[in-house]
Amino acid sequence: MVHVLGSRVLIRPTDPERSRTFYGGQLGLAVYREFGTGPERGTVYFLGGGFLELSGRSDTAPEPGLRLWLQVEDVAAAHEELLAKGVEISRPPVREPWGLIEMWIADPDGTPIVLVETPADHPLRYRPGI
Repeated sequence: MVHVLGSRVLIRPTDPERSRTFYGGQLGLAVYREFGTGPERGTVYFLGGGFLELSGRSDTAPEPGLRLWLQVEDVAAAHEELLAKGVEISRPPVREPWGLIEMWIADPDGTPIVLVETPADHPLRYRPGI
């Protein structure tokens, strides 16, 4: 068995500064560290139990199969906050048939991002005896 010590998602944006504005400014992700200098510098953001790293530059948008799934405490509050910051909402919060509440957005390169809330009554949060 592989003993994983941490996890990181690496994104090579087409416009690093625009992506830093989105992830740091609009989504409000906290910076873990930066490396390098100038507009091409790398930026690593906290993602709960992992990290999101923006580094390098790509001439093309990411592969269409790439998705980011970010769990938040309150999707409705995130919806209002992101609207106020000018983030385009692809789909507003909806309680899915499987019980999670999901809202869809996309980063500047079109990478789909799902913001997910696990309601208190959802089986993922149910812990017998606790």
